[in-house]
Amino acid sequence: MTINSDFDNQAVGTQPGVGPFYDTPNIPTQAMLDTQVMMDSPEAKSRSPFLASLRRFTRDKRAMISLALIVIIVGIAFIGPIIYMHIGPTIIGGPSLQDHIGPLIYHDPTHQELTKLNQPPSAAYPLGTDQLGRDILARLMAGVQVSIVIAAVVVTFDVVLGLVIGTLAGFFGGWMDTFLARFTDLMFAFPILLFAILAAATLGPAFIDRFGPSGRLFLVALALGFTIWPQMARYVRGQTLSLKGQQYVEAARSVGGTDRAVITRHIVPNLFNIVLTAATLDIVGIITAEATLSLIGLGVQAPGSSLGLMISDASGQIYIQWTEVLWPVLVLAALVLAFSFVGDGVGDAFNPRLKD
Repeated sequence: MTINSDFDNQAVGTQPGVGPFYDTPNIPTQAMLDTQVMMDSPEAKSRSPFLASLRRFTRDKRAMISLALIVIIVGIAFIGPIIYMHIGPTIIGGPSLQDHIGPLIYHDPTHQELTKLNQPPSAAYPLGTDQLGRDILARLMAGVQVSIVIAAVVVTFDVVLGLVIGTLAGFFGGWMDTFLARFTDLMFAFPILLFAILAAATLGPAFIDRFGPSGRLFLVALALGFTIWPQMARYVRGQTLSLKGQQYVEAARSVGGTDRAVITRHIVPNLFNIVLTAATLDIVGIITAEATLSLIGLGVQAPGSSLGLMISDASGQIYIQWTEVLWPVLVLAALVLAFSFVGDGVGDAFNPRLKD
């Protein structure tokens, strides 16, 4: 009996991790393996939701290709002129039509070479010249600079004003929330582009007299910035209303957190995804609006350069040299599509409801 009892105790086993009939370790189940895979994933190892969203964005091939295209176009527009002004042969032209001039002169976007009107691509002019003998490539780079600068100024105005007013309206409510709602309704009833056209047509000459040739450009940026921020503020207000009811906000208040601390530490950081997505998509509308105003003669004026102004100038030369209108149209379309795809990618990557 004693022998059998000892044998039974050895067979059954009482050590932790030992099965009732076999002296072997536990075999991991499929659920345990799935959990381990999730823990080893890049998102699980990320210390912040921002890094996880950034990884999702980098895996969006369409958005990454579009972002690379934007970087290339903007890089060429801002850095290219520094190099381009020193590349090219010496040509004969100038005011006397007999001067020897170098690329530092004829690659200037405002320089008119009367002996080189509507020229096809050449060593001196890689994309040819327009109806006034101006370098198309130089004017394209200057036009992209105008579009990007206008977009940067307006988006900064949009984000700052929309974020501040939208957060305060959603967090405190009251008269500020009522004012935002009524003002936003007014702006939605009056289209952004129509307001910009009205402002440019009526106040444009006054701004040119006050600020010089760049006055109308400043007016366009001001008009677009004034009309675009209510949409951002409405987005931020709605998100703030949702965030201020979260448990971590109530916990911050319960430990004595002031309204300012709650807003800056818990509300604003969690608005990053919606602000970034909306701002990226707003750039598309800003670039299009600026090009439209220049196209109808209410934006950038000659001798300045803009993609819309180039399209307007080249539209009458389409049967003489059709490439004059092709290049600005291609660049404008590339910028609009690229920013649209990047905005969609940002929205998908930073949307907390979407998972891999």
